[in-house]
Formats: sequence, C-alpha cells, structure tokens
Amino acid sequence: MTFDPTLGGVFLSAVLVGLAAASSAAVPGSSPAGAPAPAAGAERATVIGRSVQGRPIRARLVGSPRARVKILVVGSVHGNEPAGRAVVARLRRTAPPRGTALWLVDDANPDGSAAGSRQNAHGVDLNRNFPFGWKPLDGTYESGPGPLSEPESHAMAGFIERERPRVTIWYHQALRIVVTGRGDPTLERLYARRSGLLRRALDPLPGTATSWQSDRFPGDTAFVVELPGGPLSSAGVARHARAVRALAAAVAPPRVVQRPIPFGEQREEEMRRYARRHYGIDDYRLRHPRVIVQHYTVTDSFAPVFNYFATDAPDPELGELPGVCAHYVIDRDGTIYQLVSTRIMCRHTVGLNWTAIGIEHVGRSDAQVLGNRRQLAASLRLTRMLQGRHGIPTHHVIGHNENRSSRFHRERVPHLRTQTHADFPRPAMNVYRRRLERLPAPESMR
Repeated sequence: MTFDPTLGGVFLSAVLVGLAAASSAAVPGSSPAGAPAPAAGAERATVIGRSVQGRPIRARLVGSPRARVKILVVGSVHGNEPAGRAVVARLRRTAPPRGTALWLVDDANPDGSAAGSRQNAHGVDLNRNFPFGWKPLDGTYESGPGPLSEPESHAMAGFIERERPRVTIWYHQALRIVVTGRGDPTLERLYARRSGLLRRALDPLPGTATSWQSDRFPGDTAFVVELPGGPLSSAGVARHARAVRALAAAVAPPRVVQRPIPFGEQREEEMRRYARRHYGIDDYRLRHPRVIVQHYTVTDSFAPVFNYFATDAPDPELGELPGVCAHYVIDRDGTIYQLVSTRIMCRHTVGLNWTAIGIEHVGRSDAQVLGNRRQLAASLRLTRMLQGRHGIPTHHVIGHNENRSSRFHRERVPHLRTQTHADFPRPAMNVYRRRLERLPAPESMR
C-alpha cells in the first residue's frame, strides 16, 4: 500500500480494523469469485458467403455475441481434408469459458468437399489465394488469377476482418503436427500439449490464410493444425475439442467485480492539485499508463480496504489529499475488485501515480500473496490483461519497493524523491515476473 512501513503497520492496521468494525464482513453488491459462468448463448448461424457453385459458407457462433474474446475454428479448407469438421461439430455442443465465444466454420470450401478435391470449383487451392506473399502458381497449388480472387477466400477474409478473432485454428491433414506460426508460441505449445501433437515449423508458403492473418493482425494468433490422415476417432475428436477449449480458457479475460469508490468532482480536483504539485501535470486523468505496481494491504479482508480508500481523507503518512487508493484490489479468494477507472490517477505509489496502475492484494506479506494460488492466479491474469490493453512490457510490472528504480519515476517535492515502501521488493517481483511470462503473450490477453 502507500503507507510507510516504518509506522510499523500497527497504525495502518488499527485504522483499517476500526473501519472494518463499522462495515459488514461482505461488501454489498459484490459477487463471489466462484459464481457460475453464464450459460453459453444459443448457437447462431450466419451465411458469410457462397462458393463458386453457390453453396453457403456458414459461421456459427457458440457463446455470447458480446464476449470480448472470439476464437475462430475452421474445420476444412481443402475438400479432401475433412477430419477437422468432426471437431467443429463437437465444439457446437460445448460451453465456451466465460468471456469468450467460438466462431465455428464447418467448411470453407463446400464445392471441394462435394467433389472430394483439394481445390474449389475453379481449381484453385484456397490456401494459396490469400494476399500475403501471394504469387501465381499452377498445378496442385493453383493460386488463382490474383489475391482473394475466389469467393470462398474472399468471404473468409472479410469475415475475419469484421470479427477479429483473437485466435484462429485452421484444420488440415495429414502431417500430425501443430505448425509453428507467427503468433503467440505459448498458445501453439498449449494446443500441441493438449492434443498430443508435435509442434514443428514448415517452410514458408505463399498466400496462406495464417500468414495473411499474422501480417494483417499482428496481435492475434492464427495457426494450422495438421490432423492425422483419415477420420478422427471419437477420442481424438474429444481431445482436439478440449485443446480448443483450453486455448479459449487461456485467453479468457479475468472476472472483475466493479466496486467503484466515490471519485467525484471534488476528489478529481484534489487529484489535479496533487499531480500539479508532485509531477507538474495539470490533470487528474491517467492518460497513458506505462507501469503496473503491485502492493499488499496489511489486512486480512477486502471490506476495510474498500472503506479506507472510499473515505478520501488525508493519509496518515503525508497528510495530503486526495486520499490514497488503488485501481484494483484482489481478495484472498481470487476475487478481483475494480475501484477506480484506469483513466483516472490513483495515489498508490510516490513518484509514479501520474503513469501507473495500482493493484493491491489482500494480505500481510508478499510471501503470503505469492503462496496463495487462487489470489496469485487472479493477479497474474489481471496484470497480463492490463499489459496487453496498455502495451506495458513485463519489466515495467514492478513492486512498490521498486518504484525508485523505474525510469518513469518523477517527483518534484525534494524530500519525497527517495520515498519507497517495503512491499514486493525485487526478489519477490522476480518470482512474480517469471510466473507472468509463463502466461500467453499480453496481446493474447488484452
């Protein structure tokens, strides 16, 4: 927190315990972390285009259309490689993880499927007809007269442009590998591990769907899964469907309970004056967050922390207004509460409030937080999401004790330029940052 540990934590604990006595044990309006995820929405089918011979190309949405993260799964793009369609059929019966939805395209080449051929009815290999690296090819890999010349590839490209799936899986046959792409390698490795396939690189090919997606949307991930030849067994179908769901769970946004503290015009003006005095910035808004700072509360529950932050009283250490606060507080059971918009400055770290998002963890030590699996998992997912949304690299995710070493540290008041606190020193944060890097890339979790 933003309190001097030389006060012994006793004064802070006494203040918060007093506030806790005046509050209920549970915060009104909050929801338990273990609340069930909403049921998947009814399946919605959309015709996104038609083949050369007029057959519909359908995309089915499983889950809520309001889901922040969409996963696209394409069962077949070559008519003689149909095994992935069984996985798509299985996924139509699954409930996506909370905050995600699945777009399922059973068949991107219905004419080729009807004819049992790799190409579409024009004799074009659709996976050589996308714009990135396109070049004229003849024979088996006929690439068409130009990029997106075929109605099927044109329909798929337009659909991807509109929907911006965070992750796309294209099923092919029959190399039995996950093909290394240009997206998030953590997601590719996760699929490989869950499906039992090896992950391998292939020589670059011209005009492929995944290379076009990677070039067009570099923050997203698209890769090819080469299934075995022939139809998949029922166990194989189930295994690949679980791998897709594991990807969706890996990039699903964390559940955040909104519990805003009062931050009206008076507190905004107090924050503006504070920013002017300490940073030379005449604004209360957090314009471009560049740092995420981790804290712990020196309490055993969330309610007293909320009430203390909501009070807007001069803090006991520096005696300034506005009162201290943090953007997020993570309870011991992993519940994430958002108290303040990330568009507004919070007083949580001397020298960095002008550019830092603050995350508090209910607990009495960084070791306690790092040892709490549910709380730590929630913290890592929240931090990774914030990194992705604000473009914050991992080395700018710091502990409160590391504030003076940040290159963004700025303080106009001379006696505060060396001010720091004991929570989350470098050794603890080195553990935290290593754990953070095991998650999917920030862009995948934005």
